[in-house]
Amino acid sequence: MKPLNLTFLSAAIIAALILAGCGTGTKSADAGKTYICAYVWPSCHDDSLARKWLWEEGIGEWEVIKKGNPRFPGHYQPRQPLWGHEMDNDPEVVEKWIDTALKYGINTFIYDWYWYTTEDGYSGPYLESALNDGFLKARNHDKMNFFIMWANHDVAYNYWNYHKWGDKTDRLFSPDVDWDTLKKVTARIISQYFTRPEYVKIDGCPVLGIFSIDNFIRSFGSLEQAAKAVAYMREEVVKAGFPGLHLQESGGGGSFLSDEKVRQMQKVIDALGIDSEALYNMGGFDPDYLVHGQNGIAIREQMDDVFDIPVFPCVSIGWDDTPRFPAKGADDVTRFNCTPQAFATFLSKAKKYMDEHPGQPRMLMINAWNEWVEGSYLLPDMKNGYGYLEAVRDVLDGKYD
Repeated sequence: MKPLNLTFLSAAIIAALILAGCGTGTKSADAGKTYICAYVWPSCHDDSLARKWLWEEGIGEWEVIKKGNPRFPGHYQPRQPLWGHEMDNDPEVVEKWIDTALKYGINTFIYDWYWYTTEDGYSGPYLESALNDGFLKARNHDKMNFFIMWANHDVAYNYWNYHKWGDKTDRLFSPDVDWDTLKKVTARIISQYFTRPEYVKIDGCPVLGIFSIDNFIRSFGSLEQAAKAVAYMREEVVKAGFPGLHLQESGGGGSFLSDEKVRQMQKVIDALGIDSEALYNMGGFDPDYLVHGQNGIAIREQMDDVFDIPVFPCVSIGWDDTPRFPAKGADDVTRFNCTPQAFATFLSKAKKYMDEHPGQPRMLMINAWNEWVEGSYLLPDMKNGYGYLEAVRDVLDGKYD
């Protein structure tokens, strides 16, 4: 038998050997606290790239949100924030967010984070000011946990502003990265975020969510090359003084998995050493929120059953992205039984799921803190007031047990 040649070990295996303490491939308990998380969509501020290509008024996506129009009788559009159209990169605004979130039991913000390439040669971060200038400059930010979810999805010209681009559906922003860009991204997120004491770490490993694992693999041309890219990121995180990287797959809206899809996902989990599964939306959309929520539970239970890594529960507040899409109507909107009370019942089931999984870190996601353009937000508005925040508080206080 020939001696083992380490040169031919896959990057994923090497990473697993080096970083065995990060829970890769197993459901291991985290000694830390419970993380009640809300996703933050950082679009409502003036961003130079966005002003050039998308929102020229200098108020970010409020420009589109304000143009929301009813598509059927009783349709709540445009959405009306109770606190007005505030800028999400204003530290005084985010200071109020943090105080409010903590008051009602949310202790973690998950910031959508972007790196895009455009046709005119720009390659760099997008919408980063909400985190860098809003959250991190808020006087009370050290009271709040946070981590980032790399939202590496494609963006068509008309996706974020059809008023400007009409039917132009070719790609405006590309999320693909090459090796040089990956090195820049890795260095940036380690130095700007991972090193901060309030950044969420599981077993000492900073958590990094990735929205589209498929796009990440596409960037490098193959699963094998993507595994090498992940191994590089893990190695750089270790060099920065951490035991490793906790890589979280944070897919968009979950759906029921075929046997073939399960096999494909398991192959990716094994190759990249994915440490946990989460969802940005709970999945299983239906115009009836009660059906939507039950579908989300079934999807979560299936994922928990077939994958041997932590699956963190996510509860959505609703869905209505009609301000972005002129052709959408009643069947595309959560319009039945969409109330703070119904949300509370599904949140209580997610909390019970978390309690029934003591062998994994205690983490629960809510979509979202401020997805005004998608009709899913905890922030108070003119219709429900503080109803959704009060629902979170009541569930955490045990009133729905």
